[in-house]
Formats: sequence, structure tokens, C-alpha cells
Amino acid sequence: MLNHTRVTDFIMQGLFDHPQHQGLIFGLFLCLYMTAIMGNSLIIEAIVIHPPLHTPMYFFIANLALVDVVCTSSVLPKMLENLLQEKKTISFDGCMAQLFAFTLSSGTELVLLTAMSYDRYVAICHPLRYVNLMSKEICINLAAGVWAVGTINSLVHTLLMLRLDFCGPNLIQHFFCEIPPVLALSCSSTYLNEIMIFMADIFLAMVNFLLTTVSYSFIIIAIFKIQSSKGKQRAFSTCSSHLLVVSLYYSTIIYTYIRPTSSYSLDKDKMVAIMYTLITPTLNPVIYSLRNNEIKVAIRKIFPFTTK
Repeated sequence: MLNHTRVTDFIMQGLFDHPQHQGLIFGLFLCLYMTAIMGNSLIIEAIVIHPPLHTPMYFFIANLALVDVVCTSSVLPKMLENLLQEKKTISFDGCMAQLFAFTLSSGTELVLLTAMSYDRYVAICHPLRYVNLMSKEICINLAAGVWAVGTINSLVHTLLMLRLDFCGPNLIQHFFCEIPPVLALSCSSTYLNEIMIFMADIFLAMVNFLLTTVSYSFIIIAIFKIQSSKGKQRAFSTCSSHLLVVSLYYSTIIYTYIRPTSSYSLDKDKMVAIMYTLITPTLNPVIYSLRNNEIKVAIRKIFPFTTK
């Protein structure tokens, strides 16, 4: 057997190839990162301290905010650090840790969005049974299951990645350690990894997207059966934001993962990655919660000096 020199660190290609714009990009992404962290943290705090928000819908929104914090924090700090350095490096262990954290957040969010769709389905299609079907115990079990699935999925992919040989080159053609670009650097067979990635994506992406689609099909049918226009508008208002984010998030994830590693495209995938690592976590607090009057009331409790 041939002896392979194990790679001890990786070099990131970075986000853009224009050094003169690094300062502007750093400032912009730092602002977006801080907005994402503060917005999602504020949502979590508002839901925790305001009793009227202790409902299944807001419980899952708080979990989504936590997932978004994990997602952005797994990618953005190292990316911002590399923007200030000429040589953009990350250690092998740091790369595996980043890959684990990001895969955990992305997988968890896919399953969580399905749980949120189910919550809206029960609320609109079975309102009289909502209290029983979405009890506190059931919600906690659902959330625990969501995080367990995301953790196990991430652990499997990370362990499969650790069994591979990386003997050079060590240039990751991306701005963070994501499965496809890291997998492309292996000098050993990645067949098992690609099979497990495809199987996981069928379950996490396609199956959950199908379940979400079925839930919203029943929701739309139920809404059209509502007689009053105000009732229809109120029902649509509770679902439209979630449906928008689901469509955006799933489209980027499916584009990135439901394809062979050989078809990996650098420039397009960087732009898509920015969407689901930075833009979506920044917009989620606004789309889901900050337009909600109950959330605004809770925020005024945190910042009593604010006015209506």
C-alpha cells in the first residue's frame, strides 16, 4: 500500500477574487452577521420571557432561530477572519468541526420546517383538536426528534469524511468547509460518502419537502372552505411567510446537494451558499416574527424605552 502524507490544514479559495473589495465585503458581511445573531437572539429572548408566546408555533420559531444562530456562527466568523488575511487557511480539525456544525444546522432546519408545516396544518385543518395534537409534551418530543435527526445525520457524514485520505491538493474551492468541495479533495474512494449523501438528501430534502407540500395542500383546501374573507386572510397570513422561506431554503439545498460531486460549480455555488448561510438566517426573524404584533409587544418588554 502507498503511504499518504495526511493534510494538516486546508487553504480556502475565498469568496471573491478581488482583493481591493475585501474591506467593503468584510464590513457588509460583518453587519449582516451581527444582524442575524442579534435578530435571532432577540426572537428567542422575546419568546422565552413573554407568556402569550408560549405556544407551539412560537416554540418552533425559537428553535428555528437557534438553528440559524448555529448556521451563521459555524461559517461566518472564520470567513470574516480569512477576509482580513492574505493566506486563507483552516486546520483539518477546524474544517471537520465546521463541516459538522454546518451539516447539523442545515439538516436540522430541513426537518424543523416540516414540523412547523405540520403545526400550521393542525392549527388550520383541525383547530378543535389543536390543543391535544400539539400539547407541550408532543412539541418537546417533536423538537427533540428534529435535533436528534440533524445530529445523527451530521455525525454520520463527518465520520465518513474522517475515514478518507487527504494527501493533496489542499485547496478548498469554497469559502467554508462544505461536503462537496471537501469531498472533491480526497485521494481515496468517496463512493460510500456519495451514496450516504444521496440517501440522506432524499430523506432530509425530498421527503421533508414532500411532507411540507402535502401539509400545505390540505391547508390551502381548508382555507378556501372558509366563508369570510377576513378569516381567509388571517389563515393565509400565518402560512405565507413560512411557505416563502421553505421554498427559498429548499431550492438552494436541493441545487447544492442533489447532484454528483463532479458537477460542482464554483461561482454559482458560492452565491447560493451565501443565501442559506447568511441571507436566510438574517431574513428569518423579519419574515417569521418581527412583523408579528405579539412579538413586538414582547420586544417592548425587553426594550421598555421603545415606543409604539
